[in-house]
Amino acid sequence: MIEINKLNARIYSKLGQSGATFGLGIFDVLDEDFDIVVLSSDMSRAAGLDRFKTQYPERFFNVGIAEQNMIGVASGLSSEGKNVIVTAQAAFLSMRSCEQMRQYLGYMKSSVIAVGLGAGFALTYFGNTHYAIEDVSIMRSIPGMTILSPSDAGQAAKALVAAVNLKKPVYIRLTSTMNCPIVYNEDYSFIIGKSIKVKDGKDITIFATGSMVYYSIKAAEIIENEGISVRVIDMHTIKPIDEEMVTNCLDSNMFVSIEEHSIIGGIGSAISEYISDIKNSPTLLRLGVMDTFSHPGEYLYLLEQHRLQPQLISEDILKKYKKANFNANI
Repeated sequence: MIEINKLNARIYSKLGQSGATFGLGIFDVLDEDFDIVVLSSDMSRAAGLDRFKTQYPERFFNVGIAEQNMIGVASGLSSEGKNVIVTAQAAFLSMRSCEQMRQYLGYMKSSVIAVGLGAGFALTYFGNTHYAIEDVSIMRSIPGMTILSPSDAGQAAKALVAAVNLKKPVYIRLTSTMNCPIVYNEDYSFIIGKSIKVKDGKDITIFATGSMVYYSIKAAEIIENEGISVRVIDMHTIKPIDEEMVTNCLDSNMFVSIEEHSIIGGIGSAISEYISDIKNSPTLLRLGVMDTFSHPGEYLYLLEQHRLQPQLISEDILKKYKKANFNANI
């Protein structure tokens, strides 16, 4: 069982989400005596799997740059009772293998865990062909698919353990790079489908996922300088969405969703779909990647293009909040 403390939180952070997941987290799963098999599409080093494949060569298979075939092989191994984890770049795992993910993991209900590396803008200079900003919307449309988006590297390791125990099709999107910002310095309970309140407040509720949880906390601190109370929720599970948490936050004047993903089909869409049936629900501001392609560059430059850095996030939220005139004194 993975327990978070100040020391290992820093270690996980240095490794990044993929390094923490496959370099450390997977060994906790092995300690629980699961019959684990890992498949990679020529991404073992990038995924941090070197230690695993050295210690357990009989449990590791490199299928080459053939993501579609990898999902078929994984489904076959799953049908033979293996606990299968596959990993590839998120853009190719979700888009190139969409049909196989739909048929084998969705329709056939193969309990395979698909780990998408470099989601969002993590692959920087590789350009739009490698940015995974549509993966959640694609995976959300597959019946029976669970979607996890960890907020920091330690949570990524926890997510893998939880996914293996779930024994259902799961897609885990790993965002951010090495030296991943730390959200959690102390241990906490990670339960699939149950989000985490990382900051309390009332006037505005921010529902953030993945890398945007840390940025949302920083944006909330800026907003509160204006005398506005902000609650921040870590929505690490995008499907199924935590409807209970959303309901418990209906006392807010405004909802905000923030994601390193297209504003179409991601967590903002999931929340919007849920509250559309709730009378007089708070207005929802969806922040994320606009309906456009990006100019390649460094990670922070890419986030800036879509106004996903704390100062820009706070400006957009304040603009919307003040325009709505929830508080005449603001």
